[in-house]
Amino acid sequence: MTIKSVIMDEKGIERSIVRLAHEIIERNKGVVNLVIVGVKTRGEFLARRIAAQIKKLEEANLPCGFIDITLYRDDLQTRRLEHPELKGTEIQFDITDRHVILVDDVLYTGRTTRAALDELVDIGRPASIQLAVLIDRGHRELPIKADYVGRNVPTSVGEQVKVLLKEIDDKDEVLLVDVG
Repeated sequence: MTIKSVIMDEKGIERSIVRLAHEIIERNKGVVNLVIVGVKTRGEFLARRIAAQIKKLEEANLPCGFIDITLYRDDLQTRRLEHPELKGTEIQFDITDRHVILVDDVLYTGRTTRAALDELVDIGRPASIQLAVLIDRGHRELPIKADYVGRNVPTSVGEQVKVLLKEIDDKDEVLLVDVG
């Protein structure tokens, strides 16, 4: 794996979080009836950061939860994971009739988002689900589009976008790496 470029540094990630929070507030005409749900693992920490930024801007504590989509993956059988590692879903609030902001780090094929949507509708019946991602790298296999995007990064199939976050990686950085 070779690092091709640094797509975002710490300041770039911070600016994207601030912009995403502003866009969410603007599109929803405030924060009434909004909840934030991050896709584990890195989407969880991005969701927390967006919720904290919204709190600064609107002085409102949005309910924030996290989902583990492992058992909803469409490749669980083909990957032959006999004992998949479960990270746990933590949603301590009702999502029924709420506007859910689903947060993930990278949007690629759309399959992770599809799994997250399946899990959310198993939990409750939201009024709407809006998708916020830090990076959209293209190459969709499913008809899924993010409502909020930190940055669009055109990539080739032999490249990967690697998001590093302080909470688990000890630094904030987004890298474009060559995996071929």
